[in-house]
Amino acid sequence: MLKALPKAARALVWVRILNALGAYALSFLAVLAGPQLAVVALAVFGVTALISRWAGAFLLDWFSPRTVLAAGLAATGVALIALAVADGPAQVVVAIALVGLAFELYEPASQELLARASSGEQRHATYAVMGVVLSASGAAAGLLAAVLLPLGVRWLVAADALTCLAAAIVAIALLPREQGQASTRRVRADNRWRPPMALVRLTVAGTAFAIGHLAVMMYLPLALLERGAPAWVPGVTLAGAAVLAPLALWAAGRLLSGGEHGLILGVGTALLGVLALVMAAAATAPLTIAAYLACTAVNSVLLGRWQSVVADAAPEDDRPRWFAFQGSSWGVAQPVVPPLAALAGGAVGAAGAGAFLAAGVAFLLVPLVLRRTTI
Repeated sequence: MLKALPKAARALVWVRILNALGAYALSFLAVLAGPQLAVVALAVFGVTALISRWAGAFLLDWFSPRTVLAAGLAATGVALIALAVADGPAQVVVAIALVGLAFELYEPASQELLARASSGEQRHATYAVMGVVLSASGAAAGLLAAVLLPLGVRWLVAADALTCLAAAIVAIALLPREQGQASTRRVRADNRWRPPMALVRLTVAGTAFAIGHLAVMMYLPLALLERGAPAWVPGVTLAGAAVLAPLALWAAGRLLSGGEHGLILGVGTALLGVLALVMAAAATAPLTIAAYLACTAVNSVLLGRWQSVVADAAPEDDRPRWFAFQGSSWGVAQPVVPPLAALAGGAVGAAGAGAFLAAGVAFLLVPLVLRRTTI
């Protein structure tokens, strides 16, 4: 799959793989902060990460994607070093805020670089391959976390810092040089940007999708244990999903080449909704696993579709801000999932089933919103 990508996209894939290898550390922020500070720390990180995504989009008015990408990765690495050596609650919170402010700077630049490097169906394939590669890298990051965690969470943070700094160096070395968008800067000096209503609706749909996706991912291990699975089963299930994803993407690329992104997103999320409801109703671990693997296959078909819709529809000068606005859906969804899962879990009597129920409802809302969205 990588050989079919444009040269700049292949270089970016290697940058993101290297960066993703240490990214598992951020899942342990609450552990590092401690039980008394965890809620504040996670809230600070969530807010600052949203700010950094928007800052990354605005920086693209002045600098090339290569420059913003490398600077964001380097800044994240430096901030993680500060977090690794932070001592005391105040220092930890400040360091987490610095990590959040740097953490998403590179994301709009990454999406913009891929949009510039490809077009049409190749553009969708490029975004989809990136999604699969990052998922596989996440699995490798989990193995690295398993090795380093016995040494302490700060070692995970230090490893993440090193991978960020290494990725920044690789980005400077491999990504093509480009000039900053001077013409865009002149136009925006006199005009305030506002998201069009179609983009707002697309972002609402993306937020519902993100809620469903995160609810399934975050609560699958707990649900399997609640349903009597041995402790090793969740890890094997996630590994199996990582193997299945590229196979499903390859099959989907042959069957759905040239398909309309909006239609595929609508039908795909409806299927995800049904499968999530099956997972909610399932009483056994095998049925839950089967439904989850089916979700993985369907989700592989959808990988890259959201970014492709934005890249195809956005005016070239506004594209980074479209990416930042639509991408904010994940930042909004993350803090929403736990209370939704708890509320639904209280109604059905189990946390895992409640999360799957919330995911099913969220997924089924997506095609309803997309029906009213014309881009």
